Amino acid sequence: MKTQSALLLVILFALVVAVFAVINVDPVKVNYVFGQSEWPLILVIIVSVLMGGLISGLLSLFRTIGLKRQNNVLIHQIEKLKEELHDLKAERRGNTPADQVKRIAPDGQ
Repeated sequence: MKTQSALLLVILFALVVAVFAVINVDPVKVNYVFGQSEWPLILVIIVSVLMGGLISGLLSLFRTIGLKRQNNVLIHQIEKLKEELHDLKAERRGNTPADQVKRIAPDGQ
């Protein structure tokens, strides 16, 4: 359901941008660092939207990669702690015979 909603929003956004771009077809002057040229406003709008989407997509990709790495490190730490806990439990069982273990009642007595 979440992906369907996101897809519908993307389609709606693309439709709004397309209608807005088609309405604005007049030529505009675009200034670069090294020069200037005249482009139709429709191309300026579409290129700007595509560049914005590309940049935000790349940023989210880098964030996802970082979070996956962090997740893998944490999973590795959990596994090491589980092994350590298992070893400590086995060591405790091995050193303390069952008849010497003092049981404590739930109320602490």
